Parts: sequence; C-alpha cells; structure tokens
Amino acid sequence: MLNTTCHIVSDLHLGVATPATERLFESYLSAIAGRVRTLVINGDLFDFWFEWKTVIPRRGFRTLAALAALRDSGTEILYIAGNHDCWGGEVLREDVGADYMTGPWQGEIGPWKVRIEHGDGLRQTEDRKYRMVRPIMRSPLAIRLFRSLHPDWATRLASGSSSASRTYAARDGGTGLRAIAHARLSAEPELNLVVLGHSHVATLERVGADQVFANAGSWLDAPTYLEITNEAIALLRWTGSAERDSLYVINR
Repeated sequence: MLNTTCHIVSDLHLGVATPATERLFESYLSAIAGRVRTLVINGDLFDFWFEWKTVIPRRGFRTLAALAALRDSGTEILYIAGNHDCWGGEVLREDVGADYMTGPWQGEIGPWKVRIEHGDGLRQTEDRKYRMVRPIMRSPLAIRLFRSLHPDWATRLASGSSSASRTYAARDGGTGLRAIAHARLSAEPELNLVVLGHSHVATLERVGADQVFANAGSWLDAPTYLEITNEAIALLRWTGSAERDSLYVINR
C-alpha cells in the first residue's frame, strides 16, 4: 500500500530535457518535501540510465541528489522502470533510497485500488518488434557485455539508439495505450485506477461509473503530474511554486 498524498510523474528523459526543465523538476522535488508522502516515478526519468561498478551517467546527477534529499525528508519513492532506464540497481535502491522495480505495480493508494505500469511493449501490433528485442536487451549476458564497454562509448551508443524510441512513443497520440487501459479496467472491475506512461500524452478521464485512466504526461512537453488523495485524483501542472495549475480533477 502507498500512502496519500501521492504524486506520479513520468517520462522526463533527463539527458535530453533542457537544463531549465531539470531545474524546474528540482524545484518541484524541493517543494513537495514534507507534504507529499509518496512519489511514484513511472519510468523514463532518464533518457539513458546504466550502472557500472563504480560509474553512473553524469546527466541527471542534480536530480539524483534532490531525490535522495526527498527520501531523507520522509517521502517514500517508488520507481517503476521504463524502456530507457530499465538497468537500475544499487545506486537507485541504496544511494537514492527508491523502491526500484521492473514491471507493473498493483496495490492500494489510500482507498484507491491501482495498477501502475510504464506501458512500453503493451501494444500488440506497434510494439511487436520491440517485444522481440526487449528480452535480449534485459538479459544478464547483454548487461554484462554492455558493462564491459567504456562508459563514454556506451552512453553515446545508447543515446543514439534511444532517440528513435523517444520519437516513436507518441506517434499514435496515446490511443493504443488508452485502449489497453480501458481493456484492463473492463477485465478487472475491482480496479479504480490504471496509470500508464510512455505515450507522453497527459490524460485523466473517467471510465464508467467508478474507474479512471490516467497518464502523467512528459515534462519534455509540459511539467504535468498526477496527485492522488483520499478524495480525488488530479492532473496538475507545476509552475515553479506552490501555486500549481489544476488541469482536471476527478472526485471519488
């Protein structure tokens, strides 16, 4: 179970996001300390993340420090890996203090029954080739071979290949993942909320009488995030201060 107030962010792609975007995110992390009990990162916080034995990617270092400070303040952090940052390990778990996991999370957030998943590889037709490659990319052998490369070369290689998937992700405008979320809610009527990322399309919509589909969007486009309380789910936009913009709210 995750405690409320809970915030969900996704798809910042630090490393290709502008320095201004990263600074804005740091201001957000600083502002929520002490008032948000749980932060969920629903994948692709980094455009590329990999952990060597003694080296990590340089880009996003300030955000890692801000996340560690947020965790030290008492906010729990659940980090669900995306397709760009699925090679996390000790740094994220032990140094940052995040509960880092690959695959979906399903449980309760306050009174809401929730499933959260990044969303890569879920579309049957569009993601067919990616689903063939993903087991190879995440295999222990591939990880060992990649770790043997010099970090500068490895980062350059990974950054070049990731640009294609970053562009491709939102090509369908989010309709594919929206249909998958609706199907999940129909198949599991006990769920109140399904949250996906990956498409970069910020969404908050009611499905039927008491179910909700949501996507936190991408800070590459606008600094949006989800807020879950016991009473409501809100899609918000961070403005750099506590006076955030409320884009849409669904009450329980």
